[in-house]
Amino acid sequence: MSSAPTGSQTRTDSHASRVMWISTTAFTLMFAVWLMFGILGKPIQEEFGLTDTQLSWIAAVAVLNGSIWRLPAGMITDRIGGRKMMTAILAVSAVPAFLVSQAQSYGMLLVLAFLVGFAGNSFSVGIAWNAAWTPRERQGFALGLFGAGNVGASVTKFIGPPIIAATAGSTVILGLQGGWRLIPVVYAVLLLVMAAITWFGTPSQDQMPGSSRTIGQMMTPLRQVRVWRFSLYYVAVFGAYVALAAWMPIYYINNFGVSLTTAGLLTAVFIFPASLLRPVGGWFTDRWGARKAMYGTFVVMLITSGILMMPNGHIVIDHADGRATEHLGYAMHIVPFTILLFLLGCAMGVGKAAVFKHIPEYFPDNVGPVGGLVGMLGGLGGFFLPPLFAYTEEWSGFPTSTFFVLFLLTAVCLLWMHLTVVRMLHEQSPQLSDKLEPSDGQQHLDRTFSGTPDQTDSRLQEAQR
Repeated sequence: MSSAPTGSQTRTDSHASRVMWISTTAFTLMFAVWLMFGILGKPIQEEFGLTDTQLSWIAAVAVLNGSIWRLPAGMITDRIGGRKMMTAILAVSAVPAFLVSQAQSYGMLLVLAFLVGFAGNSFSVGIAWNAAWTPRERQGFALGLFGAGNVGASVTKFIGPPIIAATAGSTVILGLQGGWRLIPVVYAVLLLVMAAITWFGTPSQDQMPGSSRTIGQMMTPLRQVRVWRFSLYYVAVFGAYVALAAWMPIYYINNFGVSLTTAGLLTAVFIFPASLLRPVGGWFTDRWGARKAMYGTFVVMLITSGILMMPNGHIVIDHADGRATEHLGYAMHIVPFTILLFLLGCAMGVGKAAVFKHIPEYFPDNVGPVGGLVGMLGGLGGFFLPPLFAYTEEWSGFPTSTFFVLFLLTAVCLLWMHLTVVRMLHEQSPQLSDKLEPSDGQQHLDRTFSGTPDQTDSRLQEAQR
C-alpha cells in the first residue's frame, strides 16, 4: 500500500507544475517573437524595397542569435535559477521587439532582428529549469510539454495577417503606426506582461543544481562524445524543423502554385504535429524509453524523406531508329506531399522529446550546460540548413533535393546511434549480441540499459550475480 504524499511533497509538485505551465507559455510567446519575421518579411520587403537575399538575412540573423547563447544560458540557469533567467530574457527581448516598429533602414532592421533573436535562447533556460523541478519519472512529459512551445512558430502566421490588413496605413493608439509595425509592439507588451507573470507566479525559492559547481566542473561533460551525438540528433529533429518551417511556404508556392496564405496554412500542417506531439513523445519515453522513441523517429523520417526526395519526371529511352519514348512517369501531388510532410512532423515531434529525455538521465547534475549545447547546435542547424537546401537545389536542379539533405542527415544519425547501441551490447553482454528475436534476456537487457551509466553498472552487477 502506498503512503499518502506529505505536505512538502504536495507543495513541491505544485511548484513544479507552475514552473512547467508558466515556462511553457513564456517559451511559446518567445518562439513566436523569435520567428516573427517569417510573416513580417513580405510587407517589410515591399516597404524597404529589399531583394530576396537581403530579406533572408533578416530572419537568418534572428535564428543565429537565438542559438549561439543557449550553452551559457543553460549554465547560468543551473547556477542562479530559471525564474531569474526566464524573467530577464522576457524583459530584455521586449526592448528590441518594440524598436523593430521604429526601424527606418535595412541596417537597423538587421541589428534589431539580431537582438530580437535573443528570445530563442529561452529554450535551454526552460529545459534546465523544468529538469531541476521535475522528478525523473515525469521529466519526459514535462520537457516534452515545454518543448511544445515550438508551436509559437505558427502564432504570427495566424494573428499577423489579420492585424496587418486591418491596421495598414493607419495610426493606432499613442501615435503608433499600424500594419506590420504593430505586430512587434503587441509582442513587446506581451513579453513584459509575461515577465511579470513569471516573476510573481513561480516559486521564489528556486532550484539551482549548479550553484555550488565551478564553470570547469559544469563544462566537463561536454568532452564526452555522447553529448555531441545527442547534438547531431537534435540538428535532425529540431534544426531541420526550424529550417523546413521557414522553407516550406516558398516550396509550396514554387512547386504547387498555391497562394501565400494557402502555403502558410499547409506549412502549419507540418508545424503543429512537430510541436504539439512533444508531450506525447515525452510520455512515450517515460514509459518505454528514449532509445525506442529515437529508433522509431529516425525510421519514419527516413521513409518519409526518402519518398519526398524522389524528383518528378520520367525515364526517356532513345531507340536505335531514332525514336524517343517516355516511361515510368512520376509526380508527387500536393495531397500526398502534405500527408508525408505531416508524418515527418509527427516523427520530429516525438524525436525532439526523446533527445532531451536522454540528457537528465545521463547528466542529471549538468542539464543546463549539456542541454544548452545540444539546443545551441540544433538551433544552428536551423540557421545553416536553409542555405544548404538552396545550394543543393541550384546544383542538382531538383527542388526535392531539400529532402535528400534531410535523408542523408537522418541516415547518419540512425547509423551512428545503431552502431553505438550494438557496440554497447556487445561489450557488456556478448552472449546476447547474436540474438535476432527478443527474449527474456533481451528484455532484461533493455531494462538494464534504460538508465544512467551508474545505474547501468549496478544492474549489470545484479545480472551477473
